[in-house]
Amino acid sequence: MREKDIEQKIVSAVKRRGGICPKWVSPGFDGVPDRIAIFPMAKICFIEVKASGKKPRPLQKARHKQLRHFGFRVYVIDCEEQIDAMFEEMGGRANEV
Repeated sequence: MREKDIEQKIVSAVKRRGGICPKWVSPGFDGVPDRIAIFPMAKICFIEVKASGKKPRPLQKARHKQLRHFGFRVYVIDCEEQIDAMFEEMGGRANEV
């Protein structure tokens, strides 16, 4: 599956759960995840979207580690099945967070 298709599914899934999922563009600070998912009750995670089977580059891995060090969840999603797993890990069933 293409990265763009997975990204659209993530954005739709976040919206269905009452959140927003803006694109993260950070000039001068390369390697940040593609999306920030923000939900009610101050639940926030970062999402790196990849085409099926693709992996993050070394700089992206370093940024993910940095964000995790600050206590944030960072997900690398390269298939549709990982979307529901992300929500379950965040503490909600597949249809809520």
